[in-house]
Amino acid sequence: MSFSWAKPYEPKHPVMKWLDERLPLPRLAYGAIGGGYPVPRNLNYFWNFGVLAGVFLMIQIITGIVLAMHYYATADGAFNSVNQLIMRDVNAGWLLRYAHMNGASFFFIVVYIHIFRGLYYGSYKAPRELVWMLGLVIYLLMMATAFMGYVLPWGQMSYWGAQVITGFFSAFPVIGEPIRVWLLGGYAPDQAALTRFFSLHYLLPFVIAGVVILHIWSLHIPGSGNPTGVDVKDEKDTLPFHPYYTAKDGWFAGAFLLIYALVTFYVPNYLGHPDNYIPANALATPAHIVPEWYFWPFYAILRSCTFNLFWIDAKLWGVLAMFGSILLLFFLPWLDKSPVRSGNYRPLFKRFFWLLVIDVIILGYVGGAPIVWWRTALGQVAAAYYFLHFLVILPLVSAFETTDPLPNSISESVLSGDAAETPVAVAG
Repeated sequence: MSFSWAKPYEPKHPVMKWLDERLPLPRLAYGAIGGGYPVPRNLNYFWNFGVLAGVFLMIQIITGIVLAMHYYATADGAFNSVNQLIMRDVNAGWLLRYAHMNGASFFFIVVYIHIFRGLYYGSYKAPRELVWMLGLVIYLLMMATAFMGYVLPWGQMSYWGAQVITGFFSAFPVIGEPIRVWLLGGYAPDQAALTRFFSLHYLLPFVIAGVVILHIWSLHIPGSGNPTGVDVKDEKDTLPFHPYYTAKDGWFAGAFLLIYALVTFYVPNYLGHPDNYIPANALATPAHIVPEWYFWPFYAILRSCTFNLFWIDAKLWGVLAMFGSILLLFFLPWLDKSPVRSGNYRPLFKRFFWLLVIDVIILGYVGGAPIVWWRTALGQVAAAYYFLHFLVILPLVSAFETTDPLPNSISESVLSGDAAETPVAVAG
């Protein structure tokens, strides 16, 4: 489909003409994110979080490279290099460390909002299944990178977090313990584990950047979705990405980065754990071992399995449930068969979506709190509902739900305040 406003790229400066003839990178950028890329005209602010995730990825890569120049990946020197050398002796080292540490949390906040936006607006539905799956691959790589980064300060929670998390693999019979020893380079976190975790933590952000390029590339083939879930009909439904959405993304990123700066400067340790300011000690186990906050829902699912079932013990059930809670998201395009993408026109789906949001918040609370019997019971109920939502409720809702009328086009939805005059009814 051609658009009258989508003018071809025409370099005017002699240097740009010379470059375009030999290496047309400006032409590629213009077609990918510039005035040559058509975007639905009704995108709301939830679509800004994709660009914002890219901003925080760049922040993490830049601050991480500089921090790596001053970090000692040794069991004897890691803690002091972070808390003494970087924080006190390196010019603006405290800012780099806090920016990197809080940047990880804000990166996950942005990505979680981005994921839940995709769940609500059906971004996993055809023809964008691969866009969704590549996004989940990015998320898994983020989790691996964040876990390894959590180990690097070599404080108490770093050490015992590595001990507990890698211990998950020992739950698998026969192959589990050899995998754990291979990951750690020994039988407990020590110099070998710290060295390989540092190497992988440095490498994986560049892998993430590569998958992000594939993610964006796959998005440009079907084009961006929109809050109505209605396909683009003609050029009246679209706007050029630049300058309309570059301006919108720009000011939103500035507002969000202001919040990030306030946290970094005024409460930099609020999202961290105080035990990580104590040097790692293999002989002193913390009273309450927890991962970073963005892993708490999955940690709650892991801890909710407290009993053996059939021939499988509770620990293995917990590990399988934790990994399964993420892997089942890859199957959403086939679990939700509703012809309507957007939750705005799915009244029953919308109710269950907000129940899922509440459920994940409860799981996060349980995962980060000390273990008591009633929290364990609450976590078991919440974990059961999580799987019930995706494996039972969502397929049933998509099969039997009667949806609201859809607008005929994006433009009609915009001009009529999202209420079409001559709607097209779609029933499940």
